[in-house]
Amino acid sequence: MEARRDPAMTDVARLAGVSHQTVSRVINGQTNVRAQTRLRVTAAMQELGYRPNRAARALASGHSDQIGIVAQPTHLFGPASLLKSVEGAAVQAGFGVSVAVLAALDRASVEDAVNRHLEQRVRGIVVIVPVVSAAEAIRDVHTSVPLVMIGGDRSQEVPCVGIDQVLGGSMATQLLLDAGHETVWHVTGPPDSFDSIDRVQGWRSALARAGAEVPPVLAGDWSSASGYQAGKMLARIEDVTAVFAANDQTALGILRALHEHGRDVPGDVSVVGFDDLPESGFFIPPLTTIRQDFEDVGRRALRALLAQIEAEPAPGHELVEPTIVLRDSLAPPRRIGRAQSAS
Repeated sequence: MEARRDPAMTDVARLAGVSHQTVSRVINGQTNVRAQTRLRVTAAMQELGYRPNRAARALASGHSDQIGIVAQPTHLFGPASLLKSVEGAAVQAGFGVSVAVLAALDRASVEDAVNRHLEQRVRGIVVIVPVVSAAEAIRDVHTSVPLVMIGGDRSQEVPCVGIDQVLGGSMATQLLLDAGHETVWHVTGPPDSFDSIDRVQGWRSALARAGAEVPPVLAGDWSSASGYQAGKMLARIEDVTAVFAANDQTALGILRALHEHGRDVPGDVSVVGFDDLPESGFFIPPLTTIRQDFEDVGRRALRALLAQIEAEPAPGHELVEPTIVLRDSLAPPRRIGRAQSAS
């Protein structure tokens, strides 16, 4: 009895009614294929159970159908969400994904991660490490494949996609000012994080436009523990009525500290976070925050990478605008409420 052979690319082409070259372009994730044709080819592959031989094509072409991702080891919502969004966009475009997690956030680790991807003959690399040391390393790395950064230093020539963190910091601060607070205190993220640096800039710019006093910043590290320590200090300052936390996890620690010191939120102090964690709507009180569209960032990053792969003009630096999520942790200061009720 003759063994049943595995389906070949020619079988897919015959069933889909297209050429062998068109099937190859679809498998390789090339963009010069009409959407309807791509769907026919994909349907034919699924019907036949065709699986591309990635290893063979890598040997023949000198590159694989893999996209390399350099990421930092983290449990934080933002970086984890960005990694997931890039993976999803790459898989949807027909690419495999290889992730290199950094042993440390230093130049040597970034260079090692990039070189590991190059050894695997990836088609392109996305770097999701928005810290100063990573940006410095990328500036000196010379790759033979396209490269895109998510976040990071936009003064570099490397295409960069990210959230407009300056705008987000400004929006969070302006929310509190518009509610009637005379000024806004800020608990930051790590000092080497571009996101943290940009959110501080947005906070300062909003206060400056309003002619408001600029309080000293309180240093944090994205964790609830750092927010709790900063919150204990803020709770002792009677004049504090509004706090912008660098992320929602920091805000959670601030809420706990304020509660322990008898400071009501939002009655005595309003708090605004950043990220819109899935749990943020279940904090006590539910947290007003700034939402980041990570999926859009992932799509744009992959689009910028594919443009380079196809030798098309890359979009350059792109910023996605964040949005406001209003919940119960924001209110006018008590004195405003009393004045309005008296009038």
